[in-house]
Amino acid sequence: MDEDLDRALEAVGPRLRSLRRERERTLTDLAAATGISVSTLSRLESGARKPTLELLFPLARAYGVTLDELVDAPPTGDPRVHLRPVSRYGMTMLPLTRRADGIQAFKLVIAGGPRREPDPQTHEGYEWLYVLNGRLRVVLGEHDLILSPGEAAEFDTRVPHWFGAADAEPVEFLSLFGSQGERAHLRARPKSRPGS
Repeated sequence: MDEDLDRALEAVGPRLRSLRRERERTLTDLAAATGISVSTLSRLESGARKPTLELLFPLARAYGVTLDELVDAPPTGDPRVHLRPVSRYGMTMLPLTRRADGIQAFKLVIAGGPRREPDPQTHEGYEWLYVLNGRLRVVLGEHDLILSPGEAAEFDTRVPHWFGAADAEPVEFLSLFGSQGERAHLRARPKSRPGS
């Protein structure tokens, strides 16, 4: 068993280096994001420093992966997806994907209540929203829209945008978010040809 642990720990360095290169980050960028010195990061990647939880936690956060993914832990056989909701400012966000890159999916729940004053924001990316329950108010540029269950919207997030519950009831919706240029595509059944 100790041999398995030693092998797993030896594999962490190359995985860290590979992740950093895939994300096109420098040791200096990573040091700034994690608070871990450049020399410690370099020694971790080369295997000269043994990984500890105090070092792996901030690295997992910086790369947007779980600790299990970072150390390539063997699967437990448990098919459940363990989601960790984040709640802030009356909104609960539940990540539905675990990848740090590509299109990411979220389920969001925003508490209802008094109508809040919109505070539109901008950032790089493209977003697609689909309302499950309740009514969603979406302020997008000069548009002020109310989406009902079953309705969707998609937009470039460089356009000033804001969303919240449209009334006193909470709203639940799905969000697909991708970096600039990535868009959600819906496939429709092809039109039947005449004579088919």
